[in-house]
Amino acid sequence: MGNVNQIAPVGAFFRQHWTRGAAGRETPEWVWRFAYRTWLVALVFKLLGSSWDESWHFRFLRDDLAPPHLINTVGTGIAIVLVAIHTYTGMAGTRRSIRLVQAGICVFLVAAPLDVINHRVNGLDLTAWSPSHALLYLGTALMIAGLIDGWVAGPRTTPVLVALWVFFLENTVFPNGQQEYGALEMKSCLPHGVLDPQSCYAERELLEFAARQIGRPVDYQAIEHFALPIPAWVYPLWGIGAAALVLAVAAKTIRKPWAATAVAGGYVAYRAVIWPLLVAAHFPPSTVPFYLLFVGLAVDVARRLPRPVEAVVGAVLVTALGYGALYLQKTFVGAPPVAWWSAPIALGAVGLLWSLGRPLSRRLT
Repeated sequence: MGNVNQIAPVGAFFRQHWTRGAAGRETPEWVWRFAYRTWLVALVFKLLGSSWDESWHFRFLRDDLAPPHLINTVGTGIAIVLVAIHTYTGMAGTRRSIRLVQAGICVFLVAAPLDVINHRVNGLDLTAWSPSHALLYLGTALMIAGLIDGWVAGPRTTPVLVALWVFFLENTVFPNGQQEYGALEMKSCLPHGVLDPQSCYAERELLEFAARQIGRPVDYQAIEHFALPIPAWVYPLWGIGAAALVLAVAAKTIRKPWAATAVAGGYVAYRAVIWPLLVAAHFPPSTVPFYLLFVGLAVDVARRLPRPVEAVVGAVLVTALGYGALYLQKTFVGAPPVAWWSAPIALGAVGLLWSLGRPLSRRLT
C-alpha cells in the first residue's frame, strides 16, 4: 500500500478499482485518503477564490471571468470529477454521503448560472445574502456535509475531520463577510470623519454604478448603501447563533476535547493570514471575526456539562461570551455595526435549536 501511494496513486486507482459499484462499496484505506486529500485541494481552491472574490467586489465592477471566479472554477471542476468517480465506483463513501455530495454539486451547478443571470438582471447585487448566493452556499454545505459523513464512516482521523469542519464553518459564516468588508470600505471613505470618495477602496466607476442603481449621486447615503446594506441585527445573530450551532455539531462529530475551539481557531487563523495578503496586494481588507474563538470556547465548556442542562447553559454561555467578545472587538479592534438588542433572540434560538439537535441526531444516526 505504501508503494502504491508513493509511485502513482492516480494510475493505481484506475488500474485496480475503476469498475462500477454500488454506493458504500468496500474501499481500501489508501483510496479513502487519496480521495479526501483531493477533496481538500478542491476546497482550498474554493476557499481562496471566495475570499478574494468578496474583496474584489469591494474594489472593481463585477466580471464573470475575474481571477477569483476562475480560481473557484478550478475547485468546482475538481469537485465535479470527484463526484463522478464516487458515483461510478461507489467507493470512499457511504450511500448517504455520496447522495449528499451528488445533491450538493447539482444544487451548485444550478445556482452558478442563476447567479450570472441575477447579476445581468439586477446589476451589481453586491450583497452576499441574495437567493442565488444562498443556493451556492447550500450546494457547498451539502457537499461538505457528505464528505464529513463519509469520513466519519471511513478512516475518521481527526486532522481531516477538523479541516472539513473548518471549511463548513467558513461556508456558513461567509455571508457575514458582506459586513466585515463593508465596515472597512465605509471607513476608507471617511478619512478624518469627512466623506471623500477619492479615498475609498472602491474605484470611482464602481461607486458611480452603485449610486446610479438607487438614483443618487456619489454621496454618503449611496456609499453606505453600497458598503453596508444589511441590517445591523443580521451580523451578530448569524455570526454567533449559526456559528455556535455548527460548532456544537462539529464538536459532537470530532469527539475530542476543545474541538469547537480548534475549528473556530482554524477559521479565524485563516482570516488573520488572508488579511495582510489582501492588503499587500492592494485589495480591500475586512475585519477578522476574533469573537468566534469565544463562541467555540463556550460550546466546548457547555459540552462538558450534564446533558439535561447542556443546551440551556450552552445558549447562555454562547450569548454571553459571543456578544461580550464582539463588544470588546468592536471597541478596541473594529467590527461591523451590531444591534445589541438581538442578544435575547440569539439566546432563545440557540437554546431551542441546540435542544432539538440531540433527538434529530438520533434519528439521522
